[in-house]
Amino acid sequence: MQEGWKAFCEKIIQDGMNMEDAKKEAAAGLDCYGVYPDSINLLKGCFFFMAKDGTEKKLVILVSQPSAEAGELVEGFKGDTFTIHGSTVKVSSLNHENAVALRKWFPYTAPIPFGKCGTSMGLGDRLGLASPGHLRLIRKSRVRPVLAQQSIRELNLTCRTYEDVLDAASWAVFQEGYRLGFGADGDHLKNEDEIKMALSLGFTMITLDCSEKINNAVPGMSDDEVEKQYGSLKMEYRNRIEENYLGREFSAGDIKISFEKEDLKKIALIYGKAIDFISYIYHDVIKPAGKSVDFEVSIDETQTPTTPQAHFFVASELEKMKVGVTSMAPRFCGEFQKGVDYIGDIEQFEKEFKVHASIADHFGYRLSIHSGSDKFRVYPIIGKYTKGRVHVKTAGTNWLEALKVIAFKRPELFREIYNFALEHFDEAKKYYHVTTNLNLVPDISGMSDEDLPGVLSQNDARQVLHITYGLILTAKKDDGFLFRDEIYATIAKYEEDYYKSLEEHIGKHINLLQENIG
Repeated sequence: MQEGWKAFCEKIIQDGMNMEDAKKEAAAGLDCYGVYPDSINLLKGCFFFMAKDGTEKKLVILVSQPSAEAGELVEGFKGDTFTIHGSTVKVSSLNHENAVALRKWFPYTAPIPFGKCGTSMGLGDRLGLASPGHLRLIRKSRVRPVLAQQSIRELNLTCRTYEDVLDAASWAVFQEGYRLGFGADGDHLKNEDEIKMALSLGFTMITLDCSEKINNAVPGMSDDEVEKQYGSLKMEYRNRIEENYLGREFSAGDIKISFEKEDLKKIALIYGKAIDFISYIYHDVIKPAGKSVDFEVSIDETQTPTTPQAHFFVASELEKMKVGVTSMAPRFCGEFQKGVDYIGDIEQFEKEFKVHASIADHFGYRLSIHSGSDKFRVYPIIGKYTKGRVHVKTAGTNWLEALKVIAFKRPELFREIYNFALEHFDEAKKYYHVTTNLNLVPDISGMSDEDLPGVLSQNDARQVLHITYGLILTAKKDDGFLFRDEIYATIAKYEEDYYKSLEEHIGKHINLLQENIG
């Protein structure tokens, strides 16, 4: 394909093309040139575009109008320099150094915060290959994309870095010519150092995971234990919250909320340290960074669902502390397990979700739904009660769509991955809560190649493949990785199939959400 981008450069030079003509030529000769038409830009007399170079993608810079400015621009990117018909051409790898330069010269490839209004979706991409497919879908909707979304746990499991995650998003945005803005979420960060790292790299959303500051032992305490623990809190604090919350009725839209003393004691014990932690991170870490970011508070890592009183209390206390919360993730009733639809009483979910949405509206932030991929039963309810003022996180389902493509195109590779996942399932369960029944997982040994993609429609198999992604991607053999390189090469070869699969699957999420916005 190298000859493809060279031939494209020759055509631009010989015909003296402008940018629009170059885009038309690239689109007409897509198979010949291997150039992504929407990536074509003209800046300071230089054409920039992305092209396939074998199984790799490259950034190509063609200097059509030499000048000192053009020279300075080209020098900002590292790569190999050629001369074609007397014109300078630089071919650069899609590495971190060049991604930094890309974000400098093409600001639309740098992430932005989205604020407290509208619908956004976290589209975590464990392979770093899915974002172009996401963007092709997103640009047809009213949803704003948070393309870069990974937790430290996911990075550790896939041997990637936050630089990798953000760079993959920037290159995807450039490839697809998407100029409407995207977000970058430092997801489930738990400490000051992690947050500072994400901010320094340019991430525009911080999701603070408060799980280590939430006291999950409280719901199991006896009344005497609760009384003892509550009595150990500072008297000034106890007096203040009792004065602020007891004997009063609060309104959140048409929802009325009041506090019983015993409930208030438990709430203070469960969330008190978390609230102080949130305030510290906001005032002492995020604000001093001097950057505009979306600040999401995650209180969903509890043993029991977040009650309306608990949600209201946390939000009210943070408001008193002048913490600028953009979105909050409560723990909803039922289960949001990986790779499968919502498990639980849907009527109860709707009843409680309506209250949470009213509380979020009252305090002026968006609700956030974690592990939102494949939870099709709840999407109509989410759209109805948030009226589109919501953030929904998805991630692992994009990995499953990649495996679906592999099942179609490389059935022998899929069989190896599937068997490996089953062998290592118990190890992966250390990181995720699932209720997978291995007795129901399909036996593919006698299954035809044509039937393999259907395995990804079976819930237990989906969960097995979903949570073993890290073990699959990092498994080693004597001369390298067992699966990783083949997975990447396969998706690179069949990228259009992958994009179409993502458009269909994620599109189902978006359609259900948007169709039901009240």
